[in-house]
Amino acid sequence: METPSAPPPSSPPELELDNLKALKILGKGAMGTVFLVHDKVNDPTARSPYALKVVQKAKHDAERRAGLEIQFLTRISSPDPADQHPFLPRLLGRLDTPEFLAWAVPYCSGSDLNVLRYCQNDQVFSPAVIRFYLAEILCALEHLHSIGIVYRDLKPENILIQHSGHVTLTDFDLSRSLKRKPLTELSAEGKMNPNLPSDIPIQRKHRRNFTRWIPMVPDNTNRSSLKKAKSARVSPVSRRKLSFVDGERSNSFVGTEEYVSPEIVRGNGHEFAVDWWALGILTYEMLYGTTPFKGKNRKETFRNVLMKEPEFTGKRTALTDLIGRLLQKDPTKRLGYRRGACEIKEHVFFEGVRWDLLTEVSRPPFIPSKDETELAEKATEGGVDIREYFESLKAPPPSMPPSTFPSPSSDHHRNVSFAEY
Repeated sequence: METPSAPPPSSPPELELDNLKALKILGKGAMGTVFLVHDKVNDPTARSPYALKVVQKAKHDAERRAGLEIQFLTRISSPDPADQHPFLPRLLGRLDTPEFLAWAVPYCSGSDLNVLRYCQNDQVFSPAVIRFYLAEILCALEHLHSIGIVYRDLKPENILIQHSGHVTLTDFDLSRSLKRKPLTELSAEGKMNPNLPSDIPIQRKHRRNFTRWIPMVPDNTNRSSLKKAKSARVSPVSRRKLSFVDGERSNSFVGTEEYVSPEIVRGNGHEFAVDWWALGILTYEMLYGTTPFKGKNRKETFRNVLMKEPEFTGKRTALTDLIGRLLQKDPTKRLGYRRGACEIKEHVFFEGVRWDLLTEVSRPPFIPSKDETELAEKATEGGVDIREYFESLKAPPPSMPPSTFPSPSSDHHRNVSFAEY
């Protein structure tokens, strides 16, 4: 079965840089800078700000990577917001000038999952909270795979928290299009099980609390044995020239080193199963506060990825069993290899999850505080001029407006504990 055909994506609206005013800087990476902006003409009081990622074309490889991200955002964006996948971003617009390439996506006020984890007292999440976030991430990956996109950059920093408390994935410049292999081993049960839909509904009818969506389970994790990890942020691995075999397998060397799968390290080519490996690493980090194969350097990390088994504390639970099955070195034995997300949804850890009600949960574990008043005040102040900001980076010493994007290694975070729903 080949990748399902989809209607051709419509072109995103063109933005005018002179009409945009940056309220603050949300983040800065190797490829570009993310601003919180509003349209001075159509939204003068900043009631509907959005995130604008701006890339300087002069930077090495930046324009190519930016073009890839815009391409994939266009594919996953629906012209009708009501039809948009709830856990994936929608491309709101783009701009292209001789100096800049930029694109806009909805603003997620809850920062990312890495920052959120560091705000916890133990810097880890409870199994119930992990289940909630994993379910939504799993559905987002399922949708990407269903349209032939392998994500390849799953990590806490790329999982943003929306205003509603639900998640959304970000950063698609490492994603690639691949054809799916024939699902010869798809069981009749997997085809017929009504509790395992191929995708989740978008329409919202009734709002439900976290407790109505999933039953509580006892937390058997031995918290006393957990260590507080240092920053989990790591650098992207350098990439080789892209190579595809019949559109089904990629041989490029990509990812974040602590999340890279064994097949990528070996250079044997990889498929959709790399996302399930990364899901296992993510789950381990959410549970223990660190990744399972982190070494003193990149070489040791990669050796651990190939040779070391993940270590668990306390007695075996459904959650640790799920992690172990996702972190199988052989991708053909990895949970999700044969039947994708459907296979993972059947794991006992997700027992009781109402997949059709995910978007109906009105009280997720964490809901960001509203900052409309602050944004409205900044809309009437000076703000940040995008052109002047990049010009200032060229002058010594650089004059950078302070970023409000919290650092996971900061010592002055407000401690937040999730309520047990």
